[in-house]
Amino acid sequence: MRGNSVRINSGKGSQVTGLNKGPSKVQVALKWDPSPLGQPAHDLDIIAGTYTAADPYGEPAYLVHFDRRSPDGTITLNRDSQTGQGLGADEVMTLELERLSPSYTRVVVGVAIQQGGGPKTFSDVANCSFRIADGITELVNSGFVGALGAKAATVAEFIRNDSGEWQFHEGIRGFDADPDEFGGLMGRDYS
Repeated sequence: MRGNSVRINSGKGSQVTGLNKGPSKVQVALKWDPSPLGQPAHDLDIIAGTYTAADPYGEPAYLVHFDRRSPDGTITLNRDSQTGQGLGADEVMTLELERLSPSYTRVVVGVAIQQGGGPKTFSDVANCSFRIADGITELVNSGFVGALGAKAATVAEFIRNDSGEWQFHEGIRGFDADPDEFGGLMGRDYS
């Protein structure tokens, strides 16, 4: 069942509305508890994939994660933990959507569990949750309920509409894939 996807919820599409023009500078924060004493460390990673208008559901134009940065500096991993130790968020990624080139029309954000200490799913990681905010506006604050049996999951996507405005769509989709496989699968159309 390698690389299979399971839809957890429809993510019907929350939009940031009002006077602003959709989300612009988004922060994704991930936290989890360290593994029990004597057990291999839990290492989770935030991954963002960017997609062009020419291929919005194909291969990502580029991925950003713990050892790869965006070429233009618009998506950055600000904090990277390999153990879940510390106070507050263990991993933090910033997406400056307003600075992304107009050629990018879709950004998918996910979380993958490193499998170095043997197979692990979200059910093996205590108190694992994520928060996505645009400035002071919280877009989502959630756990991985429904994707507990998955090794990786997408948690959100941002889509640029024809007028150039970004729209936020939440939704968790679990994958039975390691981080390398997940990067190639996370942006495909599973509807």
